[in-house]
Amino acid sequence: MNENNFEGITKDYFSKYIAIVQQVIMAPAEFYRQMPKSGGLVDPLIFMIVMGVVGGILRAILGVLGIGFAVSFLVAIGSIVLVPIFVVIFSFIGAGVVFVIWKLMGSQESFETAYRCFAYAGAISPITVVLDVIPYIGPVLGVLWITYILVNASVEVHRLEPRLSWIVFGIIGAVLCLASISAQISARRMATNMTTFQNQIKNMQNMKPEEAGKAMGQFLKGMQKGSQ
Repeated sequence: MNENNFEGITKDYFSKYIAIVQQVIMAPAEFYRQMPKSGGLVDPLIFMIVMGVVGGILRAILGVLGIGFAVSFLVAIGSIVLVPIFVVIFSFIGAGVVFVIWKLMGSQESFETAYRCFAYAGAISPITVVLDVIPYIGPVLGVLWITYILVNASVEVHRLEPRLSWIVFGIIGAVLCLASISAQISARRMATNMTTFQNQIKNMQNMKPEEAGKAMGQFLKGMQKGSQ
């Protein structure tokens, strides 16, 4: 393959993926209505990896800038390298979960179709990475968005009743929203405790051993009460 052919193929894939992202974001019902139900797993898998890498780069940039979960430059680069591996694993696990859900709802479609639905829903992942930096609200918006997309896939691809689709995925989405909020509260509480602990250690450096032991005991008791 010469350089011109490679550039042409790369450009074709880039244009194709941009079009998919635009459709999934702007008109998910129309996208899933026209989405081929078969054609192999390679294309949707590559698409999901590309979206994962883009999302990983955005997360790394935000982390290095101290926005959201702060990380060092080396950790950011390492996370980008590992993204494709995690995306491949997660794509099959996630597709398997929604495949079972759709089957229980009455879908007659294959795992391949479920995988394609799930993989192309990943078009919103780079945007949800940015939304995640907004405390509490951002992750919830991401869950609500993916819920809306999966409902469209249920109706347009799996030919399931809209009301049933909204009930099932609405309940799942609500549970995930509550879990996300709870996890964020716990993470912020832990971060506050760690900061307090570090400050306490600094203050204890100039104390006598007896005073330091007493201060540490009071601090640990306070942490125990706060966690209850």
